[in-house]
Amino acid sequence: MLPGYNTNGFAHHKIEDALQIIAELGYRSVAFTLDYNTLDPFASNAVDRARELGKISQDLCLNVVIETGARFLLDARKKHQPTLISKLGTDRKKRADFLLRCAELGNKMGSNILSFWSGKPDFEAPDDAYWELLIEQCGFIRRQVENSGMKIAFEPEPGMFIDTMDKFEKLYKAINMPGFGLTLDIGHLECMNEMPLMTHLEKWGSVLWNIHLEDMRRGVHDHLPPGEGSIDFAKVFEGLDKIKYKGGVHWELSRHSHDAVETARKCRQFMKEQGI
Repeated sequence: MLPGYNTNGFAHHKIEDALQIIAELGYRSVAFTLDYNTLDPFASNAVDRARELGKISQDLCLNVVIETGARFLLDARKKHQPTLISKLGTDRKKRADFLLRCAELGNKMGSNILSFWSGKPDFEAPDDAYWELLIEQCGFIRRQVENSGMKIAFEPEPGMFIDTMDKFEKLYKAINMPGFGLTLDIGHLECMNEMPLMTHLEKWGSVLWNIHLEDMRRGVHDHLPPGEGSIDFAKVFEGLDKIKYKGGVHWELSRHSHDAVETARKCRQFMKEQGI
């Protein structure tokens, strides 16, 4: 596995500095969240910047995974809106176009993994209506990136429509397309009372392309540094070793950006103490 860190945990840093620091601390992978302060996908120079940042990452020996969880990039007033299950077709298209733009820029950066989630609906309807929209949109996005080499790593997220592994399984079977797989957030499993981890690793290891990491307490969706929650990380790393997971394992601690360098340093030291 590749020890990694998410750029959303360096929200107050210039992105070039953040990448340099992440590499200096001994990380080998970066979960690159496209946002205003990193790579604005709508900027006129976005393609050139993607190539530039990809080259920097390559020179720093950092594997790159593209993350799409920017909070207010698409709507300055509504967090994580619009989504793939918004009521208006124009809103769903806005999210889908954003994800496809991220895939395009990710290719320029040398990445082949695009991570995203379902989001929450903005209207009341039976669950069947949300399922229909989400399956349609995910299938469309997968078909659009099919020839680019980009794989989709879908993340179940507490508080969103797809929030559990059971729901992910239903979506995975409905999409039923090569290149559609999983981003597994270890903390989310703890939050949603879906441990033990090994069950999921053995079931989904063949399509597990991205790992998010943080400590967490059961029933509380709060991303914490290691040692502040209830996760047994020895079992986490043992499980990932057992399935011979080779991808990035990225700490996701955006709310600790005020102390980004020290937080990232402590997380890397913690991994080293675990033999990672």
